[in-house]
Amino acid sequence: MNLQTVSRMDQRREAAGTSADTPHRAIVHRNRGTTHGPITRLVSPGDLGEHIKPFVFLDYFKISATGAPRLAMHPHSGIATLTYLMKGRMRYEDSTGKEGVLLSGGAEWMRAGNGVWHTGEPIENVAGLGFQLWVALPASHENSPPQSMYLSPGDIAREGPVRVLAGRHGRTRGAIPAPGDMNYLVVELRDGERWQYTPPPSHDVAWLAVGAGTVDAGGLVDTGQLAIFEESNQAIDVVAHGDTVFVLGSAAKHPYDLITGYYSVHTSPEALAQGEAEIRRLGKELRRQGRL
Repeated sequence: MNLQTVSRMDQRREAAGTSADTPHRAIVHRNRGTTHGPITRLVSPGDLGEHIKPFVFLDYFKISATGAPRLAMHPHSGIATLTYLMKGRMRYEDSTGKEGVLLSGGAEWMRAGNGVWHTGEPIENVAGLGFQLWVALPASHENSPPQSMYLSPGDIAREGPVRVLAGRHGRTRGAIPAPGDMNYLVVELRDGERWQYTPPPSHDVAWLAVGAGTVDAGGLVDTGQLAIFEESNQAIDVVAHGDTVFVLGSAAKHPYDLITGYYSVHTSPEALAQGEAEIRRLGKELRRQGRL
């Protein structure tokens, strides 16, 4: 980074009411992930997911109107998926019997629990932009019955620039019943705006990923990039460089090992075996119905 860039960053901080010397929760890792077609994988259970669990998987997707992938029905167990659609429209269907269209600004919560099959694909000729997150479930929920929720933009609670998908921010609680002690927020800032996040004292895990624009969070984080913060309960200060949208997760660290299957994450080999057995049973039923 050159001196001219540093000077501009300091000017932005001063304009936003902070300075380069203001204490902040330090970034310990930044990642641009691995891109295959329209999807950039920023976190997987076998790499960074070990450091920020219960957040064990994160994809950033940027799909053109003519390049939408066709996604087949596929299974999960032991986790919940949380998809936030910044732009576009997506069809959804799952083995609990729900199907429909997810609108721009909406979110899908799919608690796989003991086993579920689902699919979600962009509507043809409509560009899509967003994030899909996997959350490792605690032992009390990893083999529970599946649960799905599909939220319209109006269903998502808002406090200032923050949309609360799960957990709580200020006096606002999100509609998604995420188990355990976690927050998952969508934050929209205009150029030069400052925002500070003070996590609950128990939230030693924290990260953010930028969907549009650039933020300075103790270091620059660009579009499509992930930043992981040190384990502490200090506040996180963010200054927007351009109009920005980012997602932020914080939680008490998941105390279990990550036992992985092909589409599953559990806390023990026994729980994984139970989930995979249910996935096979559901798969046979879906084939009998002609849905696979």
